[in-house]
Amino acid sequence: MNIEISLSSYGKQLLIPAPITALMEEIAKSFRPEKDINVGVGYVCEETIPKELIVEATRAVVDDPKRYPLAFNYGGAKGAPYLIDSIRRFLIGNQTGSLTSEVLDDKEILIGPAGATSILHIIALAMKEGIVITSDPYYYIYGTTLQRHGFEVISVPEDKEGIRTDLLRQQLARLGDRKKEISFFYFVTENNPTSVTLSNDRRGDLVSIVNETSMELGEKFIPAFFDTAYECLVHGEPVPPLKSALHFDAQTGLIYEIGTISKILSPALQIGWIIGDNSPFMSRVIPEATAEINFSASAKDQAIVSYLLDHHARDQLSIVNEWYREKAREVGTCIDSQLGEYLEVYTGGQAGLYYYLTFKDIDTSPDSHFFKFLTRTTGDPSIDGPSENKKPKVSYIPGEYCVNDNGKLVDIGKRQLRLSYAFEGVDRIKQAICLMGEAAQYALSMKSR
Repeated sequence: MNIEISLSSYGKQLLIPAPITALMEEIAKSFRPEKDINVGVGYVCEETIPKELIVEATRAVVDDPKRYPLAFNYGGAKGAPYLIDSIRRFLIGNQTGSLTSEVLDDKEILIGPAGATSILHIIALAMKEGIVITSDPYYYIYGTTLQRHGFEVISVPEDKEGIRTDLLRQQLARLGDRKKEISFFYFVTENNPTSVTLSNDRRGDLVSIVNETSMELGEKFIPAFFDTAYECLVHGEPVPPLKSALHFDAQTGLIYEIGTISKILSPALQIGWIIGDNSPFMSRVIPEATAEINFSASAKDQAIVSYLLDHHARDQLSIVNEWYREKAREVGTCIDSQLGEYLEVYTGGQAGLYYYLTFKDIDTSPDSHFFKFLTRTTGDPSIDGPSENKKPKVSYIPGEYCVNDNGKLVDIGKRQLRLSYAFEGVDRIKQAICLMGEAAQYALSMKSR
């Protein structure tokens, strides 16, 4: 029975699957875990999840109700005070973002209802519709969310130091009177999909731009949200210690930072936080939205994460980064040997979970010969294999979905892809890269026909 019910404008948007959602659903229908290779999924490496430590932490929480009160009941919308204290110690003790007690003492930390993504959704719900300024390529999942909520996403290309602030200033100048339509800025400090690290100079410059824009507009204050989801995963060559954007924010209090433990502990422990000045946005908007969505983050998960941060954070952080450092090195070597001749450039391997590849003249979009080769949908049995037993398939995230449809990178996005080195084992990732080399050869042969 086809029943039609009344939907909000957002609900109507949800009737139309995002291109990436439709793609991944189609891949999942026929995916064979024992044979096919998924370097598109953003899952963390199973071997880095400290399952035994989570068991230990759960036992400790059960045994110490004074330290972790009501851990299996409902919680408060702002988050458990003991977890907030644990996060403060973790951020200062592990020098994440060079945060100090002096910086954090003037800030409030709130726990979102279900990880960092839930905080991003609250921002999309709470902020007035308008323009959102971000980088290009951008975090495509949140880009879709923003557009579904009625925001106009304007993206600015990045280079090896992150979003280009010279181009950002030019973009703001071109907006002219439309600058008053800016709702907020959104930056990912270790960009997804490119894994480019936002440099300290760019962080400081971005804070200056945010403050200058608000001062120019008078009473219209425009916040900036810095998403640090991958900030702890800097595992490549030594870099100068990264500085949190909060470090540069001594003027207006318009800078907020969003963090998570998903990448270093476990995505299933859905704990994310937001740091900012004690303003109505922090004291009322975030907690009220959290209460409406889920009362609070899981009290159990908050207690477990508090224990893990207090007792195992430093060692766990070292283990995780060493694991990804080795995987990234081996995968990078394979990319060079198998795909080097076909690539214009690639980024990643120093932080986060991804490599982002730009091919010279090979289309990677879902209707391309390259994609069809890897999904075994060319229609040629010698390439695809028999219909009842297709050859190994490889799934990836096409760059077409990682760039803004209304930005300047649409054409180059069709020659790009995101490759995750987190979830699959190294041997299977290398196999996938070798198959990409074969796909590149096939695509070029079809182009020459």
